[in-house]
Order: sequence, then structure tokens, then C-alpha cells
Amino acid sequence: MSSRPELKLDDEVGFIRYFKSLPAVGNETVRIFDRGDWYTAHGEDANFLARTVYKTTSVVRQLGRNDASGLPSVTMTITVFRQFLREALFKLGKRIEIYASPNGRMNWKVVKQASPGNLQDVEDELGGFESAPMILAVKITAKASEARNVGVCFADASVRELGVSEFLDNDLYSNFEALLIQLGVKECLIQIDKAEKDKDPELAKLRQIIDSCGVAIAERPAGDFGTKDIEQDLSRLLKDERSTTLLPQTELKLAMGSAAALIKYLSVLQDPSNFGQYQLYQHDLSHFMKLDAAALKALNLMPGARDGAKTMSVFGLLNHCRTPVGSRLLAQWLKQPLMNRDEIEKRLQLVEAFANDTELRQTMQEEHLKSIPDLYRLAKRFQRNKANLEDVVRAYQVVIRLPGFLGTLEAVMDEQYKDPLDEAYTNKLRQVSDSLGKLAEMVETTVDLDALDNHEFIIKSEFDDSLRIIRKRLDKVRSDMDREYRSASDDLNQEENKKIFLENHKVHGWCMRLTRTEAGCIRNNSKYKECSTQKNGVYFTTTKLQNLRREFDQLSQNYNRTQSSLVNEVITVAASYCPVLEQLAGVLAHLDVIVSFAHCSVHAPTSYVRPKIHPRGKGQTILKEARHPCMEMQDDVQFITNDVELTRDQSSFLVITGPNMGGKSTYIRQIGVVALMAQVGCFVPCSEAELTIFDSILARVGASDSQLKGVSTFMAEMLETANILKSATSESLIIIDELGRGTSTYDGFGLAWAISEHIVKEIGCFAMFATHFHELTALSEQYPQVRNLHVTVHISGTNASTVADKREVTLLYKVEPGICDQSFGIHVAELVRFPDKVIRMAKRKADELEDFTGKHEQNSLGHTKEEVQEGSARLKDVLVKWKKDVEGGSMSREDMVQKLRDLVKADQALLANPFFQSIKAL
Repeated sequence: MSSRPELKLDDEVGFIRYFKSLPAVGNETVRIFDRGDWYTAHGEDANFLARTVYKTTSVVRQLGRNDASGLPSVTMTITVFRQFLREALFKLGKRIEIYASPNGRMNWKVVKQASPGNLQDVEDELGGFESAPMILAVKITAKASEARNVGVCFADASVRELGVSEFLDNDLYSNFEALLIQLGVKECLIQIDKAEKDKDPELAKLRQIIDSCGVAIAERPAGDFGTKDIEQDLSRLLKDERSTTLLPQTELKLAMGSAAALIKYLSVLQDPSNFGQYQLYQHDLSHFMKLDAAALKALNLMPGARDGAKTMSVFGLLNHCRTPVGSRLLAQWLKQPLMNRDEIEKRLQLVEAFANDTELRQTMQEEHLKSIPDLYRLAKRFQRNKANLEDVVRAYQVVIRLPGFLGTLEAVMDEQYKDPLDEAYTNKLRQVSDSLGKLAEMVETTVDLDALDNHEFIIKSEFDDSLRIIRKRLDKVRSDMDREYRSASDDLNQEENKKIFLENHKVHGWCMRLTRTEAGCIRNNSKYKECSTQKNGVYFTTTKLQNLRREFDQLSQNYNRTQSSLVNEVITVAASYCPVLEQLAGVLAHLDVIVSFAHCSVHAPTSYVRPKIHPRGKGQTILKEARHPCMEMQDDVQFITNDVELTRDQSSFLVITGPNMGGKSTYIRQIGVVALMAQVGCFVPCSEAELTIFDSILARVGASDSQLKGVSTFMAEMLETANILKSATSESLIIIDELGRGTSTYDGFGLAWAISEHIVKEIGCFAMFATHFHELTALSEQYPQVRNLHVTVHISGTNASTVADKREVTLLYKVEPGICDQSFGIHVAELVRFPDKVIRMAKRKADELEDFTGKHEQNSLGHTKEEVQEGSARLKDVLVKWKKDVEGGSMSREDMVQKLRDLVKADQALLANPFFQSIKAL
């Protein structure tokens, strides 16, 4: 903490007065003040920052007096500020306002604003990010009894595109939830009518869904969603020269209202460089598999806050991308699994090409891809007029590497892979390389590439007469410095570039350095002046070298001033290549993800295989020796493989029973992960795999932290299940883990049975249900498509009488056909070393309850189960005979009753049955 800057302000009272005059903002916004080399936060923001970054409020200092008139304050170094920025934007969903006072005292203004979906102003401070900062605005019209109309507009602020979509939704907004996940939205703008804010039930539902997807919410007034000026705004922004009114998207009125709000929120129109640069496209929900928020968690798709190892999430496992654009595209692909079989097969064919050709894969990863910068961010710097000569050189360095990519791809001789690789990469890269050829020529003509070795970015002196003159003088000064350096080397008897060095130090400029062991030779020698002592040696200079250094610095400044107009011209020309650079970024990102898939498939503990994909709505899902890709990568895990068969009308609904910790949850989740990986276009962790295409994966698993939001565990469970029942189709995959635990056993089982029956009869999709309700296995007696499976367990004990006390349970993690009628919950308590006394009491109480339940079932009407069945059957036979005898309507009511009595008296076995006697007594 000692490295924190001291809190010293010239005018404390004035700043306190200014800060307290600022309008109030919600808890979601944090104000930061830029003080040059350090930053401050004040008031509640200071306390929040102290808890978040420093983890202690002892760092809070008081500006002014230590009473209500004072102001709690915290200081931050630049490093701490950047750490806070990442935490606040990526994990806590906060909005940030950064104030600066460029012209001195109390002239504070907001110079930068950032939110989870809009990172443009702080991209340099963040230093890159793995997933795209997608921001979305939503507008709805809803009537109580009708379907909801939903219109959205969304954008990744780093790419000049606006996406729109408009669709019908149910009362749980399942499609909207799927869209948030498909796009990986980080921030959502919603329309707020302040008068109705707390009364609108539709708004409350939207908030709940946005919150469950981990998306930050930004409330905007209804006026921002007005469409009065939207056509005019779009005509200024879009590349398309046709009249905006001709664009089909403008017919989507709700989406246009959302577009108006988003354009205003991002201040897109305030930057003239955006004019005529944007594209508008329509997003179709049905092009991608739908995932709900529960499925995202159940499949461990993206890294969680508490995940330790990288391989604990599917994204972490598959992310061997070498470029930032590749990592971002992978995150997008995982949330947008494909529905088109041809597209899936194209990706699988490319993965196979790189998986089978080790040299091709390794050359791409280790030589070519790892040297590619974040091309989208680079293009953005050009677009926003923030680029410098270094950015031009970075673009040039990418261009000159393209022949290497092309040479590697063209060397592939295998005919079955050559055409797919040409179509996906070679042809596109050749076209881009040709387009960027002129950019490379310009850089080679104008930029001094030799100076890059000294990390200098300058224009060639031959390019301009004034520069030539300055360069000549610079070279002479540099030659004089070398001469002085050699003179010192001889004078001190130190070997050049081994014991004594001439270096351009970032603080002292050009000076000499001696290793620390040799530094004694300049002590007590007035000819040499020490500058500083550091780990790598002692920096020193001479009077002559000092004068030469000053002259050199002066000439360098003149050179930079003279070349500035030329630099601007070069940057302007380079900026015109932005569309091609963005096109290149897309091709290389695709290549990076495919190579990453191939890398994972080959380097898994057991290699992944290419799945066979059936046409949509047809075929079955059969997986041989399937594994959970994340689980098998964890330390000390020897994964037990299992087969899976999902065949319509035979085994489309799987009921899995078995002991706690036996592997039921892993089994059903791994099927979901394998299905998703296949539709993303990756190989899968099986020995053989064939899959049908699922239109959605819907999940109900485990209790979440809903209690913190005022929703009980059971209520959260019911909401997730309602979402499944309303959104599933016959082509969906449903994963249900332990439904109905949050209420009484009887209610829970009743719900579990009814939900299962509804899925089997009404929806008819593929589903897996892991449960401890063993009675649920009776479903298979009524429906042929229900298949019972159980997780096997080995039980060993001394003999039957002591088995309850001394049995040993070994979990085998193998899934086999049939039913398991025990849960072994007490065994789990033994595994985690519950006290023996507690274990014994649990066993005794469990036995008592089992006895009580058995007696209750037997004696509720004073008879055994067999007596009930026999009595019911005999009574039914008597009633059938009686019905035949009285048919025709010729007998009076009294005669009909007498006939029934005679039939009962004649059946001595029925009269003797205890169950019949109890009914007769009633």
C-alpha cells in the first residue's frame, strides 16, 4: 500500500464543493478523476473502490474535516486503476465516468465513459479483451393474453455494424433469453417509464431474464426509443447509398425504436468518422441452436468467476487460439451452434484437415498465427483517427506475413482437403494479399524500416530534402557519440559490448553503462559523471557525450516536426485499407478457431472423433464411449466412458437413477456438451458418434444463487422448468437434474411425473432426467419411448445381518440399463467423514421411516397390497356380470339392487376378502 499516491490537492475546499454539486447517479456508475500520473475516487465511490480493489477501507482518506463536511477519498496508481477498470466493467457490470481537468483548476469534464457493452473510450487502458463487448437495446409491446412482440438492435462497438431482429415471444420471453445468449450480450438498454417503473410486470420479467444471463442493465427514458429521426440517422451512418426507406429492416418498427436508443447511447453520430461507414443486417434466431441461461451454466460453456483451471469450461478447454480475434470468435461460435448440416460439415472437414496434418497445424499455430495482432482493434484506431506510424508498421508486418500463410496452405497435396482449404482460406487470403500489396509498397517506400531495430518509427530521410539534411546531421552526431564511447572504452580499459555499452536510456537518453562488477573504474574519476545505478549496471556519461546527446535530441525533435505532415499522409492512406484489414481479421479468426479445434481433438487424453451428422429432424443420437471433455482433463481423474443411445420412439426419454455422486449429472451433461461441440463444428470426445441436429438445449439443473435476488430455490426451479415446457419443440434436447427437491416429497414427485409425462406425450423431444424419485421409472411401463438407466455401484458386506452397518459402497460410474432403487445418501455422509454418532442415528431414522412408510401403505385401509388387488379384481368381475344382467332397462330399481346383492352373496371369496369387507363397512 505504500506505493499508493499521497492525497494532496491544491484546493481541497473548492474540490469538495464541486464534487458535492455534481448531480446524483445510481450505484451502477462510478466516477473517477484523472490527476495526470494518478487517479482518485470520492464519496461512496471511494468506499466501493477500497472494498473492491484494496479489500480494506483503511486506505480511505478524508479530504477536508473529519465530519460530514469532509469527503472520503481514495488514490490509485495507473496500474491499480487499470485493474479496477477490468474488475468493474467485466465482472461487476458497472458504468465508469472518467473526469479530467485539462485547463487547470475546477474545470472538470467527463472525458471518457465506459460500460460493459461500450469499451471504446478505455480500450487502451484495458489492453484487450477476450469476448466482444456486445450491447443491445430492446423494445416490447405486450398484452396480457397475447404473444409478445420484441424488437432489438445490437452492436459490437469495435465493429461498424448494427444488427436488428424482431420476433414473437411467449410470456416468459424464451426467445429473448436465447438471443441474449447467442449474441453474448454484456449490456442491455431497456425502456423505462418512470411513472410505471415499479408497476409494469413485463418490465420485471425482462429484468429477471437479463439479470439471469449476467447482463448489465441500462435504463433509458421512453423518448430515446422514438423512431421520428431514425431514417435520417441511418442514412448518415450506413454505407448503402440507396434511400434508407428502401431497406427492408426499416419496416421493423420496434427494432428501429431500439436502434434509435442504441445510436444515442453510443454517441455514434457525434463522431463524423462514422458517417457512411456502418452496415445494417438482420439476425435470424432460427439460424442457430437456442440455449437458455440454465444450459449455459449446466454445460460449463464459459469460464465462471470461481473456475480455477482453464479446462473447467468448454471455452477454456477449446481455446488454443493464438490471436485475440480468434478467441473472441470462439466465444461467439460456442453460443451460436449451427443448425445447417452443410455448414457443420464444412467446419468438420476443415478441422479434419488440420487434425490429420500435424505439420500444417503446428506451422499455422507456432509460426504464422501467433504473430498476428488484434486486427479489429488496429482497424478501429485508424477509423477513430488515433493511429500513429507504429500502427501503420504493425499493419505492414501482417501483410508481409501473408505469403507465409499462402505458401503453407498451397503445400497441402491431399485432394480431399485442398478444395475446402482453398475455399475457406487460400483464395480469400490471396485476394486480401493482392489488395494490401499497395499498402506494403507504400510503407517500404516511405518508412525507415531499419530504424525499427531501435524501436523508432520514422519516415525515410530520402523522401524529403529537409529530412535528408537533418538526417545527415543526426548521423554525424551519432558517429561522434560512437567515437566518444570508443575513447571511454580505451581509457577505462573495458571491452566494448561486453563490459561497457552505449545505450539510449529512457530517462537519461544516450549514455554509457558499465556492469556493476566493473563500475569501480569510474569512481573518483572526475571525467565521468554517474547518472544512476540499476540492476543491470551503472549508467554514466561525459561532458562531451552530454552535449552530443542534447544536440541529438534537438535534431530528433526537428526530424519529427518536419516529418509530421508526411506521417499524417501515410496514416490517412493506410486508414483507407481498414475494410480489407477487417476482412482479413475475419478470415484469420476463422482459421485460428478451426486450428484450435484440431489441436484440442488431437491432444485430448484420448483423441476426439469426427461425428456423423444426420439431417435436421431425422436420425438418432448414438455415442460410443462418450466422455465429458472438461472432466477428463482434471487432475487425478480417470474418466469412465459410457455409451448413449437416443432413438425416437424407443429411447428418446432417459430416466437415470442411482447413488449420490455416482455420475448421473456428469452423464446427462456430457451428452449436452457433445451435442453442442458437434453443432459448433468440433470433433467430439467419443470413440464413435452420430448425432441428430438439435434446435435447442434446455436445462434444469441444481440450485442457483436465486435466494440473493429474493427468489426461492423451488421458485427458480419452477421458472426454469416453465421455460423448458414453453420453448421446447420435438427437435430439442432437454436436460433435467433432480427436479422437485425444493418441496415435499409427494408434491415433488407429482410435479416430476406430470412434467415427464408432458414431455413424452406432448413435446416428444429427446430428454434426460436424473432423479432420486425411483417411482418415476414406472413411466417406462406406460410409454415405450421411456428407457430406464442406472449408475452402477458395488456393495460388499460381511453378512446380511450386518450389511447396514458394515457394508462398503464402491461407485463404478458406469451407466447400464435398468433401475437402481437406492440412493446411498448416508454413504456420501460417510465419505465426507460425518461423526459416527450422526451416521448411526441417520441409519436408524431411515430404517424407521421405511418401516413406517411400509406399514402406512399396508394398513391405511387395514389390508395388504395383495388383498387390495384381489378384492378389486373380484369386485370388478361381479359388477361386470351385474351390468350384463340388468342391461335392457326392464328391471325396476329395487330389482337391480337385489340382483347385485345376490351376486355378491354368491361369491364367497369376495365376501371373505378383507379389503372388500372394509369397503362394505364404509
